[in-house]
Amino acid sequence: MTPYKLVVFDWDGTLMDSLSRIVHSMQQAAVDLGLEPRTSHQVHDIIGLALDLAISRLYPALSVHGIAQMHERYAHHYVTGDQSPSPFYEGVPELLQQLHQANVLLSVATGKSRKGLDRILQAHQVEPLFHSTRCADETKSKPEPDMLLEILDYHKLRRDQAVMIGDTEFDLEMARRAGVDAVGVTWGAHDVQRLRRHDPKACVDTVIQLAGWLANPVHA
Repeated sequence: MTPYKLVVFDWDGTLMDSLSRIVHSMQQAAVDLGLEPRTSHQVHDIIGLALDLAISRLYPALSVHGIAQMHERYAHHYVTGDQSPSPFYEGVPELLQQLHQANVLLSVATGKSRKGLDRILQAHQVEPLFHSTRCADETKSKPEPDMLLEILDYHKLRRDQAVMIGDTEFDLEMARRAGVDAVGVTWGAHDVQRLRRHDPKACVDTVIQLAGWLANPVHA
């Protein structure tokens, strides 16, 4: 299926079609606190970062207490505003199953919290597919390399045995800093120009293209 022993995925905007939900929850949290809601484009800019860091970039004047309040309101709207889990992008479940059946190790490196990731893994019943996961509240936020390095250490793999798949420049910069190959997907938060700045091995437009690249990795 792929010469890589480990494929590490970002979650929101890469596997899961959750960007509109993130934008809506962030905008509603701002309304709750009497702040000016940021645009969809502005929120897309910070998707992938740890939540508190993302909020501080959107609202630089907020105090630590204000960030904590915004965090709480965002979490409230994301979890309780719509009880149904966000869907996977078309073709993602099939790709994950194919990789899993080919005995490729699968991992997640995400800006979500541990609680949030566990909730969605259980809701979609895909937890058994993943051999490891790292979340933003367990280590340093992207684009620092710590998530990837900790995942590699957990599996006792070399950097050249893994590839990172993500939709934001934070994913690709994290991979570059960690010395790990990366592939950018263009259906998520950041456009292809931003992705290419971080020298990914390829940028792909569909899950089918991603599956094809993983089967035959070439620099594109």
